Amino acid sequence: MTAADTLPMIERRRIEATILKHVYETLKESHGTEVASRAIGDAVRRSSIEQARQLAASEPGGQTSMRTFIERQSQWRMGDALRTETLLESDAQFDFNVTRCRYAEMYREMGLGEIGHLLSCQRDGTFCEGYDPRLKMERTQTIMQGASHCDFRYRWVEGEGG
Repeated sequence: MTAADTLPMIERRRIEATILKHVYETLKESHGTEVASRAIGDAVRRSSIEQARQLAASEPGGQTSMRTFIERQSQWRMGDALRTETLLESDAQFDFNVTRCRYAEMYREMGLGEIGHLLSCQRDGTFCEGYDPRLKMERTQTIMQGASHCDFRYRWVEGEGG
């Protein structure tokens, strides 16, 4: 187990956001909000895919499944970062709602509410791309963008990669 494995994900995201805040503000001043947002979004997306590939490779035998994905959830919840309500959990489906998101709270406190969705929320879908193309996510709302809860709906679709 590495130090990165024991550091709560919310603390990793705080460290990343501290650096990205300055990058975002610098780009915003020199190139405008649209360019700055796109650059941050693209960088975080690439990072998310790469981190997911590393996690997938660390699974026993490099074998991923809905079960291995579900077992990883504790990393994102560590330190009471997320409060969730599981609706359905099986080998092919994992549905839950996030009822409290300390990531969203943290980004707002850091003055990054306008790009919090780029720093965290967009990671959720792009994580699937790197972890296993059979893992699909649908979400229609997030706390970060003003909803009462985030609605995560994951499906494991055989025959689409892996």
